[in-house]
Amino acid sequence: MPRRYRLGIPALLIAGVYVVALAVAAVIALTAGDLGALWRLTLFTEVSDSVAVTLPNVLILVLAGLPWAWALWQSVRGPLAGPPPELDRNERRLRVALYVAAASLLLYGLAPAWPWWAAVLDAMVMWVVVLLFQPVLGRNLEFAEGARAAGVLAFGGVATIEVLDVLDWPVPGWLAVICGVAGLIWTVLVLRAQRHDSRWHGATVVYGIAALVTPFVFPLVGLLFALAGRHISDDAAVAADALMMIWLARSAHELADPRHQPAPPSPLPAQPSTP
Repeated sequence: MPRRYRLGIPALLIAGVYVVALAVAAVIALTAGDLGALWRLTLFTEVSDSVAVTLPNVLILVLAGLPWAWALWQSVRGPLAGPPPELDRNERRLRVALYVAAASLLLYGLAPAWPWWAAVLDAMVMWVVVLLFQPVLGRNLEFAEGARAAGVLAFGGVATIEVLDVLDWPVPGWLAVICGVAGLIWTVLVLRAQRHDSRWHGATVVYGIAALVTPFVFPLVGLLFALAGRHISDDAAVAADALMMIWLARSAHELADPRHQPAPPSPLPAQPSTP
């Protein structure tokens, strides 16, 4: 299976190393009573002193780490092996932007205490993705101008909020709500366009839908883990970012997948000549 992809072996090794580290950290937590390594590997923050080392807590942290292991495999493996298609300039630019956006999600997890300028840069990367997606999707993107305006408003607004916050200027609460709704509209329209575009697989669209829905569903799921403590159920929501990372990376991979060319028509049988 790894050889089906251009970077399948390195991707398998990287994901495997993460899974082994996850298992070792879980054993350390259960035997030494220290959640620090496991917490850092899965939630990418420093452990809270108020969380006890219990089996349910360890299991939830391991479950929170598994999506990241899958995201590493999905993201690093690259496109399918085989001769790549010739991409036009818009497709090449979009691929680069999608990869940068996917990598920024991973870096965001590894360095959660980002300076304000890094958060602005991250939002602007997605702003570029918005602009580059439209020409590649073409007619499949319904309400194209409205979709672009929604995406620009969403991610440009996030960057603006970060700048206003660092300047200590008051930021109205409704601005963040508007940006969130605009981002939701853009994502829905792009996923709808991808579903009707043969360059992207149905699984990629499903990952995008899951990334869109999970932040709304996760608080309900967190109620099932009430015994594990409020801190874990709140912080474990960062695992939902893994789904967005997979969608971005797969969207980039599949632009460069080998294209299935239609088989040439079989030649017509020769007609016997008439005397």
